[in-house]
Amino acid sequence: MSATPTEQPGFIIWPDLASRALAGSVIWASDEAFAERENLIAAHEPGFDPDEFGNKGKVYDGWETRRRRHDEIGGYDSAIVRLGVPGQIKGIVVDTAWFKGNYPTQIAVHGLTCDEYLPAEKIAALPESAWTTLVPASDAKGDHKHYFEVFPAAAEQRFTHIRLDMIPDGGIARLRVHGQPVPDPRFLGCTIDLAAVENGGRVTDCTNMFYSSPNNVISLGRTRNMGEGWENARRRTEGNDSVTVQLAGEGRVRWVEIDTSYFVFNSPGDVSLTGITDSGEEIELVTKTRALPDTRHRFLVSDPAEGETGPTPVVAVRADVYPDGGIARLRVWGDLTEEGRATVEARW
Repeated sequence: MSATPTEQPGFIIWPDLASRALAGSVIWASDEAFAERENLIAAHEPGFDPDEFGNKGKVYDGWETRRRRHDEIGGYDSAIVRLGVPGQIKGIVVDTAWFKGNYPTQIAVHGLTCDEYLPAEKIAALPESAWTTLVPASDAKGDHKHYFEVFPAAAEQRFTHIRLDMIPDGGIARLRVHGQPVPDPRFLGCTIDLAAVENGGRVTDCTNMFYSSPNNVISLGRTRNMGEGWENARRRTEGNDSVTVQLAGEGRVRWVEIDTSYFVFNSPGDVSLTGITDSGEEIELVTKTRALPDTRHRFLVSDPAEGETGPTPVVAVRADVYPDGGIARLRVWGDLTEEGRATVEARW
């Protein structure tokens, strides 16, 4: 049974969990021959210039695939979006703005719950049984906003990824996924970002800052492009690059975020985070872990339930990228020790 499109339904009051502004990312597409998949979650409304053509043909502000001829490749096209904020999905908007002679005949949307940082190819290869249908195959129109209420049975589930099926091919300008954010309670608590520049954190060492300043990783807010993060040169020698941050004060680290947003082809191969105590001892906070491009990686270092006797207090952290590559932001959430608070108060 197909969902029925409606005009301006109530669910649009919910935030767009897929938005690039909330760190959403289009991690995979079966094809993007004419227009890149990343356009699907751009925050602005799609535009159109009738005179703009590129080497591949007409330029569209959306995701457009090649003609899928059944005697050649058959099937249909899909794109997978990792939600910037996981949540319960209340409604979906699929906009085919400006696609008038090259829109798909049908569209469908499915949801997935996967908190692991799996490569995009592994997500795409998951069996159909892993996905929950949010919008069954439904007839589509050209140059039209399609509004779909999510079935009640699925609306209470928490999803991390969305798969948009374009049947069989064509172009879609935007995808909006409105819903209730559902945070992981393990990452909630009375903590501060010990590394943030606004709280007194500062970069004290960096192996390479060829393209942009390492100070960007502890700056306010989220990045809007790759240039607002830290990017090093391509390493042609042994070893790896790193950046060291003196924390606002001594603290116990609870969880960290290593964000590679907008670093699609320049992200590190692996990342790790080391804590440094007041005596110079090094403590492993995040073991060397495979990094994904264009992703907010969150790592639980210690559970707040451990209390004050939990993690070893540190005064600095070193983020290592292997062998090179850029990161957008580094967040080090934790609790100040008595000594750390005294340091901050004395500075104030």
